[in-house]
Amino acid sequence: MRPDTRNWLDNLRAFAIDQRHTKPPVTAASPAEQAAERMILAAQLSTWLAGVEDIVAARRAWLDEADPEGDCDPAIVVTTSPVGIGVAEHLAQAGSLPARSLAQSLVAVTELEYRLWCMREPDDHGRLHVTVWNWIKSHVPPQRHAEFSRHPLAAGEAYWLHRAGIAKAGSADRRDCHLWKWNGHHASLLEAFVAERGLVELRGPAEG
Repeated sequence: MRPDTRNWLDNLRAFAIDQRHTKPPVTAASPAEQAAERMILAAQLSTWLAGVEDIVAARRAWLDEADPEGDCDPAIVVTTSPVGIGVAEHLAQAGSLPARSLAQSLVAVTELEYRLWCMREPDDHGRLHVTVWNWIKSHVPPQRHAEFSRHPLAAGEAYWLHRAGIAKAGSADRRDCHLWKWNGHHASLLEAFVAERGLVELRGPAEG
């Protein structure tokens, strides 16, 4: 990792810590809901970490053509929920060897923390970092339920949208959405890789 990349990453990490001291993240989820969210996010991030070498190779090939000044050993920014931050930190410190090797290159932040930081220190072309997002929209508004009517809900059930993706990694870039159902006790997958109609841009957890 180049010095300018290391400086950008370390400053983002310090910025996020300062933000959380000023306004600690709050989750209204029950312990059961948090456990289900943790399970889903951990499975996704573990899968990504297992293939991180291929992702870095794809980024390197992309930089060779698009931006030779980009860092081939980038910072890894995971944007996620407060629950997901704990997942990412645990996997980076106590997970498999690929995950542990990334511990010094990876930071997990909320979408709001990331956006505020990029307003201060832009890296729009991804010269310094790769973005990985992994979060759950647990409050899908009723006006959107018709999109998923092929999976009707029973009383007391709710849709969850698990959004995951990678950006600034060339051919490894992806944008996925998976439809889950929460019944108040456990979550179950209804459909993987759903297409969300009418969305120009997927919104992060900071946007509700």
